Amino acid sequence: MPINSLKHIVTGIIANVDAGKTTLSEALLYQTGNLRSLGRVDNGNTFLDTDQLEKKRGITIFSHQANLEYNDLSLTILDTPGHVDFVTQTEQVLSVLDYAILVISATDGITSHTRSLWNLLKHYHIPVFIFVNKIDINTNMASQILSQLKSELDESIIDFSSDNMLEDIAMCDESLFEDYLQTNAIPDEKILSLISDRVVFPCYFGSALKLDGIDEFLQGFNHWTQEPHYPNNFQAKIFKISHNDKGERLTWLRILGGSLKPREEILPEQKISQIRVYNGEKFSTYPTVNAGQVCTIPGLVNTYPGLSIGENQIDTIPTITPVLSYALDLNGNDIQTCLKALHELEDEDPKLHVTWSEHLKEISVQIMGEIQLEILEQILLDRYNLNVTFTKVNILYKETITNSIEGVGHFEPLRHYSEVHLLLEPGKRGSGLQFENQCSLEVLDKNWQHQIISNLKAKEHLGVLTGSPLTDVKITLLGGKASNVHTVGGDFRQACSRAVRQGLMMLKENNDCQLLEPWYRFKLKVDRTQIGRAINDIQRMHGTLDEQQVDGVLTGIAPVSEMYNYATNVRAYTHGNGTLELEIAGYYPCHNSTDIVSQQNYDPVSDLENTPQSVFCAHGAGYTVDWKDVPTTMHCEYFWNELAKSEVRRKG
Repeated sequence: MPINSLKHIVTGIIANVDAGKTTLSEALLYQTGNLRSLGRVDNGNTFLDTDQLEKKRGITIFSHQANLEYNDLSLTILDTPGHVDFVTQTEQVLSVLDYAILVISATDGITSHTRSLWNLLKHYHIPVFIFVNKIDINTNMASQILSQLKSELDESIIDFSSDNMLEDIAMCDESLFEDYLQTNAIPDEKILSLISDRVVFPCYFGSALKLDGIDEFLQGFNHWTQEPHYPNNFQAKIFKISHNDKGERLTWLRILGGSLKPREEILPEQKISQIRVYNGEKFSTYPTVNAGQVCTIPGLVNTYPGLSIGENQIDTIPTITPVLSYALDLNGNDIQTCLKALHELEDEDPKLHVTWSEHLKEISVQIMGEIQLEILEQILLDRYNLNVTFTKVNILYKETITNSIEGVGHFEPLRHYSEVHLLLEPGKRGSGLQFENQCSLEVLDKNWQHQIISNLKAKEHLGVLTGSPLTDVKITLLGGKASNVHTVGGDFRQACSRAVRQGLMMLKENNDCQLLEPWYRFKLKVDRTQIGRAINDIQRMHGTLDEQQVDGVLTGIAPVSEMYNYATNVRAYTHGNGTLELEIAGYYPCHNSTDIVSQQNYDPVSDLENTPQSVFCAHGAGYTVDWKDVPTTMHCEYFWNELAKSEVRRKG
């Protein structure tokens, strides 16, 4: 049957490690006749975990694609890593999904990583089907697991195999419930809408390994999903970059509008040489791919996960970032050879953020955790024959502000001119950097305003305490000045950076800059006799315990810098019986900021690439003005006070 006559859905199978995610993919493929025999993760012969490292470790490390047909459904499955250390790769996939299948292990229940995945799915607004796996171990656990799902994830998770399904669905919508009481029915179209709008989350139970509940799940997934509507013009989203064993660079994308054929140019001066559709480790070449399909294109350059192609498309900015940095021990290998290999791996996973410090003569990478580090070392050995190790762990700090200020940047060497005024305000925790424009067209032309906002978004802004990335700050363009004769494009890039830094320096002088560090959310299970020891450890690590605790289980948050290697201690004092689950909770005020700032010994004025100083012109020559003196030298008056007054008048 031609693909255009089928309902095409792209789904991602997502779960905590060992929940049975890959086993479910295997079961779906087998049950629909796409596999002749069932593979097993512990035997290293599954259809999707094809990498040798995955077979050796028994975990999914990279996302993989499989395709199946079931009745009128053409389903593309993207199997994602389950281990928390590889969650950045899972997040890359989310931007191209129609629906997600969240696998829950009946034996493990909801873990901290499950909650994090649920929050990610909410952030990307992805409809979710839930498959509770391993229910064969104890069939009486179904109601208990469903209650846990409702209480910890969402009340609108509904057992779609229950006789009370319609009544439970009606309870999720007040107006719908009134109609249901009168008709005792709900139209399928309404249920489809509730699922796609994330009002209702269907839940199924079974055992992927024993193929129990697989038919029911397939029938339900086929019946309760609907294909999106696509625009006619070409649009696509890139979600993965990889390299095959021949060294080919592969760009993985989903077509979100129109169609794509070989020899077309979707990026400047880059024509499509071949279109592939992968199924496991094998692929077929296609003469055309249409909206809704996932395909792979070899040979493209300068593509990256999250890149959007087409009109009015916005790049996907990931929410998860590593919190640890490790230095490379060359072990006698050539620096340039190591850098080249690491940059290729960074091409696949930009979150590695490979850097070379000329001052320290050191290569460093950013990592989510120790398992990812072990995998990285093994990949460097297997793929590039580089026997290296990583040592010297560093915490990745961030900085924010606790007060508002109007920062000013002026750039006026001979035959150049620009001045920018920016309002810096504290943002909500986890909001990153937000940008707004409140500049009047009477003050600056639209073209200059656009350049300023673009320059602000393009630069990684650093704080002035340790030179760490700035976060949770709202930056608003208030105004500025240009010259009809001397202003050129790059002038405002210089003025923007100086305005941000000048504002930060004024805030620092008033102790309104704040150092942030990453914190873990932890779940520690120990014997009752060891609770006292565990509590003392957490207090020593400057952690905070939740108010409500379950007997034998401690939960709370603690700094990553104190807790990142605590699992070793737990295994030791519990003789291997204790467990520690760690999940990044976010960035909070640093518990020892004075010590860290002192150790870093960062001088913001000496950081010439991020200088807070301004440049003015007199007698035909440019001269530098210290950030403190900019307010008495700038050419425009402050805008913030006038803006505040006009806002008061407007509201009055």
